[in-house]
Amino acid sequence: MKNHPNQYDWISITLHWVTAIAVIGLFAAGLWMVDLNYYSQWYKPVPHWHKSVGLLLAFATIFRLLWRSFKGHPEIKGAAWEITSAKLAHSALYLLMFSLFISGYLISTADGRSIDIFNWFSVPALGELFENQADIAGEVHYYLSLSLIALVVIHAIAALKHHFINKDNTLTKMLGVKEK
Repeated sequence: MKNHPNQYDWISITLHWVTAIAVIGLFAAGLWMVDLNYYSQWYKPVPHWHKSVGLLLAFATIFRLLWRSFKGHPEIKGAAWEITSAKLAHSALYLLMFSLFISGYLISTADGRSIDIFNWFSVPALGELFENQADIAGEVHYYLSLSLIALVVIHAIAALKHHFINKDNTLTKMLGVKEK
């Protein structure tokens, strides 16, 4: 199950794709839910799902980083600038995600209420830590989400470039395709 030089283990692959789907889904739901009116049948459930999935993704991301540090990861291949760019992009992806988790938490708990995760358990609130917390964190959350999606698109384009132009295994190793 250990990651070796040319392949990720199935847990790393699964966490990568679950994260990708969740990030895109959370972005779409976030854009949609801010335009819902009070009388929409989705006014309460969509924010509940958004918060629940967002916090579960936060826990999964912490696990993913611990897993990555324990199992390692395949070597990044390419020119020096590509290796540096990949490392910076991956760091930025994680930084943006954690910043979104924190800003989302600050929005949701500014009123002092805990966050119910699919009614399974609750994450306690710290309350309003600074004036206009929900509004400020909301603005930050919005711009961070746009930045994250832009970086996700760049990340996907880079993977496709490696696959179709460089013809290397950068994409296939994250798809779980074994080298011949």
